[in-house]
Amino acid sequence: MTATFSRIYSNIVLDHARATLTVLAVICALFAWGMKDFKLDASADTLILESDEDLQRFREMSESYETREFLFVTFSPKGDLFSDESLHAIRRLGDDLRALPGVESVTTLVDIPLVKQKEGTLLQLSQNYRTLLQDDVDRAKARKELLESPLFVELVISRDGKLSAMQVNLRQDEAFARLVRERNHLLVRKHRAQLTPEEGLRLDQLESEYEAAKDRNNAWNHRAIADIRTVMDRYRGEGELHLGGIPMIADDMITFVKNDLIVFGAGIFLFLVVMLSLIFRGLRWVVIPLLNCIFAGVIMVGLLGLVGWRVTVISSNFISLMLIITMSMNVHLAVRYRQLRRDNPDWDQRRAVLETAERMFWPCLFTALTTQMGFGSLVVSNIKPVIDFGWMMTLGLAVTLLTSFLLFPALLMLLDRRAEDMNEKEEVPLTAALARLTERHGGKVLAVSALLGVLSVAGITMLKVENSFVNYFSEGTEIHQGLRLIDEKLGGTTPLDIILKFDSGPAPGTAADEEDAEFAAVFGETDIADYWFTPEKVDLIKAVHDHLDAMPEIGKVLSLASTVRLAESLTRGGEAFNTFELAVLYKRMPPELKATMIEPYVSLERDEAHLTLRILDSMPDLRRQELLARIRADLQEKLGLAPGQFEVNGLLVLYNNMLQSLFVSQILSLALVMLGIYFMLVMLFRSWSLATIGIIPNILASLMILGLMGWTGVPLDMMTITIASITIGIAVDNAIHYIYRFREELPQHREYVRTMHYCHANIGRAVFYTCLTIIVGFSILVLSNFIPTIYFGVLTALAMLVALLLALTLLPRLILLWRPFPVPAAPDSAGRSGS
Repeated sequence: MTATFSRIYSNIVLDHARATLTVLAVICALFAWGMKDFKLDASADTLILESDEDLQRFREMSESYETREFLFVTFSPKGDLFSDESLHAIRRLGDDLRALPGVESVTTLVDIPLVKQKEGTLLQLSQNYRTLLQDDVDRAKARKELLESPLFVELVISRDGKLSAMQVNLRQDEAFARLVRERNHLLVRKHRAQLTPEEGLRLDQLESEYEAAKDRNNAWNHRAIADIRTVMDRYRGEGELHLGGIPMIADDMITFVKNDLIVFGAGIFLFLVVMLSLIFRGLRWVVIPLLNCIFAGVIMVGLLGLVGWRVTVISSNFISLMLIITMSMNVHLAVRYRQLRRDNPDWDQRRAVLETAERMFWPCLFTALTTQMGFGSLVVSNIKPVIDFGWMMTLGLAVTLLTSFLLFPALLMLLDRRAEDMNEKEEVPLTAALARLTERHGGKVLAVSALLGVLSVAGITMLKVENSFVNYFSEGTEIHQGLRLIDEKLGGTTPLDIILKFDSGPAPGTAADEEDAEFAAVFGETDIADYWFTPEKVDLIKAVHDHLDAMPEIGKVLSLASTVRLAESLTRGGEAFNTFELAVLYKRMPPELKATMIEPYVSLERDEAHLTLRILDSMPDLRRQELLARIRADLQEKLGLAPGQFEVNGLLVLYNNMLQSLFVSQILSLALVMLGIYFMLVMLFRSWSLATIGIIPNILASLMILGLMGWTGVPLDMMTITIASITIGIAVDNAIHYIYRFREELPQHREYVRTMHYCHANIGRAVFYTCLTIIVGFSILVLSNFIPTIYFGVLTALAMLVALLLALTLLPRLILLWRPFPVPAAPDSAGRSGS
C-alpha cells in the first residue's frame, strides 16, 4: 500500500472497526434480499452457440417441421410383451398418463395401426386399420408386422420384442410456443443483419418475456414429469420402467444442480471448519475466515439474483470456487498475521493488523488479478453460460479481495490479542522435506520437470473433444439408465436431422405433366401434391435413408421412405409406386396418420424432404466430429449430392459446434492468459527474470493436466476444457506469495538456501494449507451425479497438487539457480552467499 492509502485505510477500517462492520452488515443484508431471485437454468439454450449459423437454420427447420419435444416411457414386462397381461398393463398405463393435466397425448404399442391383418388396398386398410387389443387381431401376425415395420421398430418396440416405449407429448403452452417462434424468427434476422430498429426493440422486449415464460413452462413441465413418475411407480410391480427424453434431462439437470449447490456448499463448509480447526487450533481462526466466506457468498448469490444471471451446469461450481478462494486468501492473511505477532510480541494489535494488511495487499491484489485473468479467458467464447461463468468468477474474486481486506482486519481489531495462541510448529513435515529435496537434488528436480513437460506436450496432441450425453451421468441415475436403454434398444438417443433440397416441378411434356391431366379428371384442379411425389425423389430419399441406416453409429432412421416402404409392402409384389399412386396415397390418407407418417418428413412448399435419425451415443469408440464429417462427405461423394442439395443439422450438430468452438477459443486464449499473467508478474516484481521464474511452474502444471487427459483418454467437454485456464489462474498465486516473501526475507537471512528453508517454513506452510484446502474442496465435487463435474473436481484437485509440488520444488530451484536478487553483504562474511 502507498503511504496515503495506508493512512486512509487505517483511519477508516482499523480506527472505526465497529462502523465498518455495521456498513458491511447492511450491504450483506441488501444483497441477501436479492437471493430470492437466484435461478438455475439447464435448458438447451445453455448448450448452444448463439452465433452459430447452424443454429439459425435449425430454428427455421424446427418451425417448418413443427418439431416438438416429448418423453419416452419404456416398459419391460415380466412376461411376454404380447400377452394379455402386458398389453392391458400398457393400455392402463397409457390411459393413466393421458389423464394427467400436463400430458397432451400418449402413443403406445396398443395404439399403433396394424395394416397387415387383412387383405386389401392401402387406402382401404389405412381407413380401417386394427390395433393390438381388438378381438379379431392375430397376435403372432401383429408381432411379425411390428418387428418388421420400417416405421415402428425401435420406435415403440425393440428389435427383440421384449421392450415397449410410449411417446408422451407434454401439453404445450401455445402462448409460449408463439413467443418462441417469434423470438427465433427475430434472432435469425439479427444474426443475418436483417433486423430493423422496430424489430430490435421488439426482440429486447421478447427476451424478458421469454425468460419469464420459460420459467413458467419449466415449472409446468416439472409438475408434469413428477406426475408421470408417480403414475409409473404404480406399475413397477408389473415390469421395469424408465423415463427418458430431453424435457426430463433438462428438469433433472436443474435438480442435480440444486443438489450439487447444497451438497458442495455444505460439504466444503464442514471441511473448512475441520481444516481451520486443525491448522490454527483456535476458535477465532475458524470463525473469522468462515464469516468472510459467508459474506462473500451472500454478496455473489444476491448479485446474481439482482442482475438476473442464471446459474447453469457450467457455472454451478461457482459457489464452491468462491468459498475455496476466499478461504485461501484468509489463510494467507491469518498465517502472516500470526507470524508477525510471533516475531514482534511488543507490537500492539493495531500495528500488527496494519502491518499484515500492508505486507499482504500487493501479493493478494496480484493473485486476485492473475486468477481473474484465468477466469476472464472464458469470456472470449461465444457461449453465454461460459461467458457468464467467467464474469461471475471475475466479480467474485473482486468481492473476495474487498471482503478479506475489510471484514478480516475489522474483526481482528475487536478481538483481545491476549487470547491468541501463537505456539505453532515452524514447518510442516512436507514443506521441510521438499526444501531438503530442492537443496540436495536440484538437478534432478529440473530434469524430471523437463521430462514431464515433454510428456505433457505429447499428451496434449491426443486430446479429443467429445459429448456423450449418456456417459455424462452416473450409472445409478435414471437419466443414465433411461438413456442407455433407449440408446441400446430403441435406436439411439442424440437426434440428427438431414434436409434434402429439391428444385423441381412438372416440366411441359414430361410424364408428371401428363399425369396432371389424369389428376384433373379424377380430382379436379391439381395442386403441388399432385406432382411433388415423383419416383425420382422417393428413390433419392430411399438411397440416403439406406446409406445412413447402414452406418454403425446410427440407430433409428425415419423418413418418407419408411412410410412409402410400408405402403409398398402391402401392394402386390411390393412394386414401387408411380407419381399418381404416391399422390393418391398422400391425398387419401386419414389426417391423423398423415400428421405422423408423412408431414414430419416432407415440406411441399419448401420442396424439401426431412430425415430424422438418432445416434447410438453409448458406443465406446464413437467420434461425433468425425461422424458428421463422414456423413457430409458420403452424401456428396457416394450419393452424388451437391453441397447445396442437403443440410446436416440437429442438436448433435449444435452441441458439437459449441464444443469445437470452445476448444479452439480456450486453447488459443490459454496462450493469451499465460502472456497476460507473465506481464502482470513483470509489473509486480519489476523484473523479467522473476516473472519468468514465476510463470514456468504454473505453465507446467497446466500442461501436465491437459497432457494427462490426453494420455488417459479423458475427453474435453464443456467443463473440463476450462481447467487449464483456471489452473494457471489459481496456481500462480503460490508463485506470487513465495517470490514476494523470498525477496522480503533474503536481506535478513543473507543466504539463498537459508532463506529458502525459512520461506518453506512460513509462506510454504501457508501455501500448503491453502492448496490442501483447494485440493480437498474440489475433491468434494466427486459427490455429483454429473460426470463432467466429477472430472472437473478431480482434475482441478490434481492440478492444485501438482502446482503445490512445483511451487515448493521447481520454483525455489529456479530461484537458487537464477539468483535474481542481490545478496547484502554480512558484516562477518562480506560477499558470501548461499549455494
